[in-house]
Amino acid sequence: MFFKELIDQGAIVVDVRSAREFRTGHVTGSKNIPLDMLNIQMRNLPNDRPIITCCASGARSRSAADILLSSGFKDVVNGGPWNQVEQQLR
Repeated sequence: MFFKELIDQGAIVVDVRSAREFRTGHVTGSKNIPLDMLNIQMRNLPNDRPIITCCASGARSRSAADILLSSGFKDVVNGGPWNQVEQQLR
């Protein structure tokens, strides 16, 4: 329920897998920003809303969360595997 509450509060889900991986399935409404593009694309993310990062296993999403936090984003949560985030939203 935690992720649903965050999304109800305006959180953005950022899936950091490759575009190809994203096309095979993703959290409904999530934004795909591959991890290797995050430093360039993060300027397009609002820093006044919670951000939930996700990927296939949780490893890349942890790296993404660390990058965002060290870049000044305040409310970032590592969601881990995308399918677990999606399941909690049902």
